[in-house]
Amino acid sequence: MRIALLSDIHANIEALDACLRHAKQQAIGRIAFLGDLIGYGADPAPVIERVGNLVAEGAIALKGNHDEALSRQDPSLTAEALLVIEWTRDRLAADQRAFIDGLPLIVHEHDACFVHASADAPHEWRYVSDGGAAARSIDAANALWCLVGHVHDQMLYYQGAGRRLMAFAPSPGVPVPVGRHRRWLAVAGSVGQPRDGNTAAAYAVLDTGAASLTFFRVPYDHPAAAAKIRAAGLPERFARRLEGLK
Repeated sequence: MRIALLSDIHANIEALDACLRHAKQQAIGRIAFLGDLIGYGADPAPVIERVGNLVAEGAIALKGNHDEALSRQDPSLTAEALLVIEWTRDRLAADQRAFIDGLPLIVHEHDACFVHASADAPHEWRYVSDGGAAARSIDAANALWCLVGHVHDQMLYYQGAGRRLMAFAPSPGVPVPVGRHRRWLAVAGSVGQPRDGNTAAAYAVLDTGAASLTFFRVPYDHPAAAAKIRAAGLPERFARRLEGLK
């Protein structure tokens, strides 16, 4: 099966729809949303509606830290991020908030573990941004493939000789073998708010039959998404990020 891995959409409907269109061309059989449907962006309700419809059709969806902040205070978020959460809360219907509240933190399915942050403590929102964190997450996941978001940069970690974790920065569109002789952790990147200066949305596709993983970057109408942030009166910094600026 080919599974599309979409994480950190952050209320960016333009980026989400572009990735879904692209994924359809990859003969996807399943979609997994790895958390942070909301936050930063100006279209939380359309994103939740789109994801909810796909979950009804069999997609996986997880809760991220921005999603959790809708109902629980998160002191780790910046004041600007919390401002957007407050703005978002007032723009969601009760059933949309209930959908977010009901999302799981982690899902195990066959040979894969899906989680927003680290599998060793999903509720603590730890970043998997180095080999040590990846090793802890892989051990806790107890799965062939551990598939995560939270970190907005795409990365692949795998166990080399012995217990040493190796990091691999993938090239977009190039399939990477992720065979059963090792355990792997993939950071899918961010659909809705990449932070590497590249304005294209990021997602990945896991082919469980071929044991391969392909990371993609998908251009989308980022000026429109940035304009919506400004029109909503949300922090300018979040619009500039969509434009590839600091």
